[in-house]
Amino acid sequence: MVSKQAAEHLGRLSQAQRERLFYIEVKAFFCGDLTRADIERRFGVKPAASARDLSNYKSLAPNNLVYNAALRNYGPTDRFNPVFDHSADRVLAWFRDGYGDSLDLKIQRTVPCEAASDLVRPDLETLAVLTRAIAGRKQVKVNYLSLASGASTKTLSPLALADTGQRWHLRAYDCERERFADFSITRILKAKPLEIDIPLNQRIDADIQWARVVRLELVPHPGLEHPEAIEADYQMKNGMLVLDMRAPLVGYALRRWTVDCTLQHELDPKTHHLSLSNLQTLYGVESASLAPGYSANQRSTV
Repeated sequence: MVSKQAAEHLGRLSQAQRERLFYIEVKAFFCGDLTRADIERRFGVKPAASARDLSNYKSLAPNNLVYNAALRNYGPTDRFNPVFDHSADRVLAWFRDGYGDSLDLKIQRTVPCEAASDLVRPDLETLAVLTRAIAGRKQVKVNYLSLASGASTKTLSPLALADTGQRWHLRAYDCERERFADFSITRILKAKPLEIDIPLNQRIDADIQWARVVRLELVPHPGLEHPEAIEADYQMKNGMLVLDMRAPLVGYALRRWTVDCTLQHELDPKTHHLSLSNLQTLYGVESASLAPGYSANQRSTV
């Protein structure tokens, strides 16, 4: 917990200064090796500025950094207490993409880190049209490739972006089919902005599925011989992992994590390490059709 005095000090700094202090903390805490030259290369600042940044950080957290005169670098102390909030997702993304926040700064990675999840990358021009439309609450016309019906032209009211873990989707109102739906961004071949405001009944506030938050209670599959391994994998508490998630993402998540959603836990525990203990939570969730083992017949009995 940061002291009130430190929080006030942080509040007096500029956004650029706070970003540099954030970097100082991440580099020292997660890599154990920070130099003034790191700050200068990362942000293009002079030595005097990097010295001020380090002084500012040490004023905020005097017990966090220790200087190694032999190596001429800073590392974390045993009493390190982060000034900023850090999420595991963001830290791992930094290790994967580099500390340049995706800028080509030629900064060598301290910790080797690779990912096998970047098979699908949306086209940037298409993405920009969609995000501008979401921000400006304007409709778009798109050429879309559907697995079910092939190529078609659609008028959409774009509402939000969603990461399913495998690909990025657009949550939008389909004006032709008059319903809210998900669209894979990589299947949008062309997007054209329209100067048409999204009507109130097509906006995100009217999307009942998007507004619904579903609570998932995940447990190790009953067929596992050593469920404690799965409890450790997912940092379960009392043998359960509880997640709250928007309804349109639920089916994608359960499929991605291969969660057994059958009534009698019928799926193979070798490939389905998790089981959904509160199946009734899926009632009325449109994306539940994607959940492993969750059938239409089952929906009427849970």
